Amino acid sequence: MPDFATLLGTIMGIGIILAAILMGSDPGSFVSIPSLLIVIGGTLSAVMMRYTIKQFFGSLKTVGVAYFHGTPSPTELIEQLVSLAEIGRKSGFVALEQEEIRHPYLRHAVRYVADGMEFESIRRSIMTDVNQSIERHRIGQSVFKRIGDVAPAIGMVGTLIGLVQMLGNMSDPKTIGPAMAVALLTTLYGALIANLIALPIADKLNMRMNEERRNKFIIVDGIEGIVDGANPKMMEEYLHHYLPRALRNDYDDVDA
Repeated sequence: MPDFATLLGTIMGIGIILAAILMGSDPGSFVSIPSLLIVIGGTLSAVMMRYTIKQFFGSLKTVGVAYFHGTPSPTELIEQLVSLAEIGRKSGFVALEQEEIRHPYLRHAVRYVADGMEFESIRRSIMTDVNQSIERHRIGQSVFKRIGDVAPAIGMVGTLIGLVQMLGNMSDPKTIGPAMAVALLTTLYGALIANLIALPIADKLNMRMNEERRNKFIIVDGIEGIVDGANPKMMEEYLHHYLPRALRNDYDDVDA
């Protein structure tokens, strides 16, 4: 489902900047192909050097994770685990296979439980799968953070190029304007790419990574409760400690 905060923030940021440009002067004066080539090409080249090809291009695919996410909320995950615990106690583990489970890691774990796999093996499988997902988010976050760091610096390089071109052709007034445009627009493009795109995406990927980590522990503890035949209500109370206090059930208010 869409992440409305990311989508709305991006649309608002771009919209406000475009509105300011349209209200102030000719929009065409803010478009410079040489500036775009310097900033985008220079930034991607500098960042690519820090990673393998697979890591770099794989991280670009994580942009979709920032704008659209399929991670279930922890409350939904806990509710489903409690429901599975009740079914397991009443009808046995084999009956769990009949339940519809959207979360892939939980679905695999439940299948292992139904097949009679030991909990320690299930735990290792969940940890391996989720850690791989977390590592992808970590690399993606690192790449976009690097883009956010490098883009303004490359913008300054473009500014220096534009100034050198301008100072080298002071005798021809016609060249001063285009050279100055390159000098200023590269700094603008670098700042926009860093602060409106790269760094927000890096922060959102970090949030996704933390969500994956939290859900991993919820699933592991929930599956352990199911395997041990724990009381569903007691298991629910324990799992709710992974939630912020405002989202916990009323029985947690006693401890507030």
